[in-house]
Amino acid sequence: MFNNAWHRAASRCHHTVSRHLLGRTSASAGSPESPPGKQRDVLHPDEQNLPDTRQVFSLAWPLAINAIMLNGIVIVDTYLVSTLGEGALASMGLAAAIIGLMLGTLFALSTATQILVAQGQGANDPVRLKSAFWCGLIMNALATAICLTLVLSLGEAIIVGFAHTPRIADDAIHYLHIFTVVVIAETVSQSMSSYFNGTGRTKMPFYSHLVEIPVNIALSVVLIHGLYGFPESGLAGAAMGSAAAALTRMLFLSGCILRTELAVIGVTGWAQTTLLQSCRRHFILALPIAATFFSQAVANVLCALLYARLSISQFAAMTLIMPWVQVFGQFMTSWAQATGIFVGQLLGQQVSADSLDGFLSRVWRVTFMLAALVSLLHLVTTLSFDWIYDDLMDETRHALLSFLPLILLLPFPKSSNAICGHTLRAGGDAVYVMNIFVFSQWAVRVPLTTLFILYLDASVAWVFALFLLEEIVKFPLFHRRLYSGKWRRS
Repeated sequence: MFNNAWHRAASRCHHTVSRHLLGRTSASAGSPESPPGKQRDVLHPDEQNLPDTRQVFSLAWPLAINAIMLNGIVIVDTYLVSTLGEGALASMGLAAAIIGLMLGTLFALSTATQILVAQGQGANDPVRLKSAFWCGLIMNALATAICLTLVLSLGEAIIVGFAHTPRIADDAIHYLHIFTVVVIAETVSQSMSSYFNGTGRTKMPFYSHLVEIPVNIALSVVLIHGLYGFPESGLAGAAMGSAAAALTRMLFLSGCILRTELAVIGVTGWAQTTLLQSCRRHFILALPIAATFFSQAVANVLCALLYARLSISQFAAMTLIMPWVQVFGQFMTSWAQATGIFVGQLLGQQVSADSLDGFLSRVWRVTFMLAALVSLLHLVTTLSFDWIYDDLMDETRHALLSFLPLILLLPFPKSSNAICGHTLRAGGDAVYVMNIFVFSQWAVRVPLTTLFILYLDASVAWVFALFLLEEIVKFPLFHRRLYSGKWRRS
């Protein structure tokens, strides 16, 4: 009876929202997977054969696994480092704050590239595919060079200023310097992953993580604890294992793209006459999307540095909980991202607004179910922390349990906001999405985090509650935009 009531409520909700969504023409997606070989044809399915829930799922699950495995590197490192004590966790948390800024920048640019690749795929235009790939790679390389220059010149001073002890600062700086190898490798890997994702072949990045994760685990264990004659490197050993694994993933993806996509990425011509003009156009289209994610990355870094002002146990609790929030959140984010990829491909063709409304209506129903699943996963995981992390202090355990009520509610507004954001971006309303994110981060979460930690000395549970408040603030802004229909004319 509960399931029937839940399905009826979800159906009414998604129908009410989705019937206001689209009023512009767009197109159906290509097949999720294309066989390897020569230059591929991007097929145009007819308007009546729109992607169904199963097709979206087939595209979304590799995206989810990819993201989970990417965050899984952090979880593996966190789990292995947790045996070294709260001090090592605090060092890793400080370094991870700055690392998150660099990787967040790459993810931002790669997300924009992915949308442009999807539009080229839908338009059956190899030149647009080639241009999106090479321009995206160039943008990633320039962003990485700027980020590494800033981090190597300013990162040490930032860490020293926020660390509780000189030992924590030294370990964090050493970890950060080694981890720059991961950032360099991901510069190339993210570009190739975005290309495969945008063309609907999300299993390629998934396979790369299947190769990467075992390398990371094996080398990190050996180097952290000094097994088989290797020196005991502690926290630095975790960074070395991650660096070797990231290089392995880069080589795997490079082999895949050279074997299957050489004809496409080497096709004659550029989307905007020359490479320079194509890069300029790519940058203009990518800027709102990249700015959104960059703003989020900077806000996360500032908040993480503020978390370091909490007690070591409370900071350790935040360091432990955040990778789990990110991993489980990827189920919802990847579902929304897959929806955006399909809509991006649909925009390369001519499909009626009613047909696109029907597609989004089916997608929205599953979103609520995924939110409930993520909430359940958080419940099980949080109640299992005593078993997962058996070397923690009592204060750290109590802090982790204090997150439980908030973490059960967070998936519902967050999942709905994710669908809105990716739909609006695909509809050309990326600037409005950027404005929502910038407002919620810099007018709500960052100033309130500063207030709670530096002035009110609030508990870590109140600080964590700001993530839920941020989603609640974004919720009416996103949904009001969908109801207004203004984005249809973007």
